[in-house]
Amino acid sequence: MNPPFPPRPTHLAWTLLREVIRPGDLVIDATAGNGHDTVFLAQCVGPTGKVLAFDVQAEAIHATSEKVSSLDLAHRVTLHQICHTRMEEFVAPESATAVMFNLGYLPGQDHALTTTAAQTIRALEAATRVLGPGGILSILCYPGHPEGATEADRVETWVTSLTDHGWRVAKYAMIGTKKPAPFLVAGRKP
Repeated sequence: MNPPFPPRPTHLAWTLLREVIRPGDLVIDATAGNGHDTVFLAQCVGPTGKVLAFDVQAEAIHATSEKVSSLDLAHRVTLHQICHTRMEEFVAPESATAVMFNLGYLPGQDHALTTTAAQTIRALEAATRVLGPGGILSILCYPGHPEGATEADRVETWVTSLTDHGWRVAKYAMIGTKKPAPFLVAGRKP
């Protein structure tokens, strides 16, 4: 069976990150959710690396904890049930290889609880400070609901502004869809 075309935004993000993350690296999952990205990152950093995963919802932290434990990856992951805007409290400046955001709401939970544009921009600004030179910032946006559309617009504008500081940025999106499709925005720190 052929893989879907184009690839899902999450899989595309994983492809981009897999190219830069090395065993022993420190990486951040800014939005742990159900733990899929945390598991991916833990596999990339290997037994000597570290993943810091953040989420404000207890359900997300619990789901992620169960997932990494079931795969014997818990020793590589530190979970924080706090807002991703506070990541700098746990990470030294320019020490992370990658920071991954998967915005929106927690699948299977209350869709009224979503990331917000203002918090996301503050967290993205923090991410630029904890990323080391050559580090990758990966952001999945979901413009299919009202708060998500506002957030996606703000994120795209903010990421575009990084080019003024030497960042290389790209947007990967489906076109011609009936409703706004999720998209990936990625940037590489100079």
